[in-house]
Amino acid sequence: QVQLVESGGGLGQPGGSLRLSCAASGSIFSINYMRWYRQSPGKQRELVAAITSGGITNYADSVKGRFTISRDNAKNTAYLQMNSLKPEDTAVYYCNTDVMVSGNSNYHNYWGQGTQVTVSS
Repeated sequence: QVQLVESGGGLGQPGGSLRLSCAASGSIFSINYMRWYRQSPGKQRELVAAITSGGITNYADSVKGRFTISRDNAKNTAYLQMNSLKPEDTAVYYCNTDVMVSGNSNYHNYWGQGTQVTVSS
């Protein structure tokens, strides 16, 4: 009923920038939190950034001051602007969101398929 499609990953240089997008589609009535997670080989998936429907944000300490999460509620889309990239930012980045489907009264959690970000010179 709900699909999340991430885009914008790829190869970035140390000190450079990349911008990820996550577009939600389907029978969506309301979206609460939108989040970005990442997972690198051998490590647990970690929360990178989150944003409420009202625009309140929070970040992992490792990305504060470098990454910015935003969203366009009219487009059901979240963004992650990643600046001052570091090799340790290399990971698969996943979009995660809580969606209330039309005709339902509860929020359900959905994941995107992930997009690879590689930071290397």
